[in-house]
Amino acid sequence: MISSIEILDVKNGERTVMQEFDYLVEAPNWSPDGKSLVYNSKGRILSLDLSTGHSFLIDTDFADECNNDHLLSPDGKRLAVSHRTWEDNRSRIYTLPAKGGNPELITPMGPSYLHGWSPDGKTLTYSGERNGAWDIYSIPVRGGRENRLTDGRGRNDGCEYSPCGRYIWYNSTRSGLMQVWRMTKNGENHTRMTVDDSNNWFPHLSPDGELVSFLRYRKEDVDPEDHPANKDVEIRLMPSKGGAPVTIAGLFGGQGTINVNSWSPDSRFLAFVSYRMKA
Repeated sequence: MISSIEILDVKNGERTVMQEFDYLVEAPNWSPDGKSLVYNSKGRILSLDLSTGHSFLIDTDFADECNNDHLLSPDGKRLAVSHRTWEDNRSRIYTLPAKGGNPELITPMGPSYLHGWSPDGKTLTYSGERNGAWDIYSIPVRGGRENRLTDGRGRNDGCEYSPCGRYIWYNSTRSGLMQVWRMTKNGENHTRMTVDDSNNWFPHLSPDGELVSFLRYRKEDVDPEDHPANKDVEIRLMPSKGGAPVTIAGLFGGQGTINVNSWSPDSRFLAFVSYRMKA
């Protein structure tokens, strides 16, 4: 597998390969200062310096089974990761200093997969499986009681706060196919935002709040509740107020491409990972 971290200009569609790897890397997050991309590979978290093209390992101590659900805090000072624990082989969410340090457990229950950090820095939102149901939850960033926001209809995943903090966007199969939805941050007023014959995953809000990017799978390629790797997929854009999506990039990818928010701070660029098989 060849993994390419790319940057896409959403205004003109130009794609630039920033770094290639001859192994699997996934899910870039743009740092709030715009200077680096945080990504995961082989269970670890790394940072790619965009000016030099060099990557360095972020010390996450015992959390060495990190998956592609990780985020930087809005102020860039903290890093949250989803780490598969040895006790029961389930993902749980931890936070630590962005430059590295000792992880602190936030979600005692698993599996829990991080997707969103509130703009005020106080709350995390994530998908979790509890008693066979996949739902959206929120929890204080310091830990505490988790708050269930969806009601068990379909699989609910890919949750993320809007920049204004009033809404959480997510994807759900409650209508049959996987579609993009929006609700208020307290779990009310669920509104379907995409209506098409596709399976749409991982809505990400641009920092200016104007656009939403998401990953489109063809209906015939995947089960609606699955987001596998190694598929022909599209990155699409739509207005955050609703409207017809447009495709801005086609690629070979899926799982690992844009699992978490990868917008640049100025809302001009998207980072993502494309893949190709070794000859």
